Amino acid sequence: MIDFRSDTVTRPTKEMRNAMANAIVGDDVYQDDPTIKELEDLAAKMTGKEASLFVTSGTMGNQLSIYTQTQRGDEIIVGKSAHIKNYEVGASAVISGVSYHLIQEIDGMMPFEKIKKGIRGIDVHFPDTSLICLENAHGSGKVLPLDYMEKVYNLAQENNLKVHLDGARLFNASTHLNIDAKEITKYVDSVTFCLSKGLASPIGSMLCGTREFIEKSRRGRKLLGGGMRQVGILGAAGLVSLREMTKRLHVDHENAKYLADELNKIEGIEVDYNRLDINMVFIRTAIDYPNLVEYFEENGILIGGYKGRYLRIACHNDISREDIDLLVAYFKKYIEEGI
Repeated sequence: MIDFRSDTVTRPTKEMRNAMANAIVGDDVYQDDPTIKELEDLAAKMTGKEASLFVTSGTMGNQLSIYTQTQRGDEIIVGKSAHIKNYEVGASAVISGVSYHLIQEIDGMMPFEKIKKGIRGIDVHFPDTSLICLENAHGSGKVLPLDYMEKVYNLAQENNLKVHLDGARLFNASTHLNIDAKEITKYVDSVTFCLSKGLASPIGSMLCGTREFIEKSRRGRKLLGGGMRQVGILGAAGLVSLREMTKRLHVDHENAKYLADELNKIEGIEVDYNRLDINMVFIRTAIDYPNLVEYFEENGILIGGYKGRYLRIACHNDISREDIDLLVAYFKKYIEEGI
């Protein structure tokens, strides 16, 4: 099957499999797995942070950051469309006991003035604001500009708040901006990024921040059942992700733009070019999506990620130009034959 549903479906490369098979391992709960230590050192270096922690998923990384940087009863500022709010099973309430101040994003960004107004003052009736959560690249396909992130970070500093970045696709954002990832992460106190999306590792994310923050997060990871033993087998794949796969993300971005242009030629399909910053294409159409998904699956292609009249199509390491041409051909056939 050719799988366009998400970049989470990427399979580990041959180099990763070889590295995993030959990984030198130890017990990571005792902090003596040399491969994980190497991965954590590299992740910290690439994000410009003092330390990092290997976690099982982006959700675990995000929730550890909230847990470590808030107190129960606090309020955190989060976008209405943010992954933290919509797709992490309400974990912030369950694990950290915090509530959300929600702000609707515009082009992936919470308007600055609304963030400013959302910071609670000192009042017996109010919860304390402790954390601002950003997402870059945003799930809408947008990349947040550096001047916006700097402005939010400065506001947080002025109000003694922390900023956490859900950077699941951090390296897609840095690829789009043509800068090192640490040029983005210097405007946040903590950041999570995924190894298991476009970077093709089978499992894992990295949480990065100060040494003190990471040590507290390590304890929180243990509390959540995330203390792992000979996890260097997974860390070996992560090292390939950071050393090699971060350098090829531009290919996915170029393929997404190629796909967008080809789909936009088909009558009845409208590509949202405003959301084409990274490796995902968003289209609007009157097509009945459940029937379309079934039709594609019958022809060896998987698609998904539809909401309302929008359909998301993701390019990644396992998608070639030939795969894209096949997808476009079946789109044309579906529409022309009125299937």
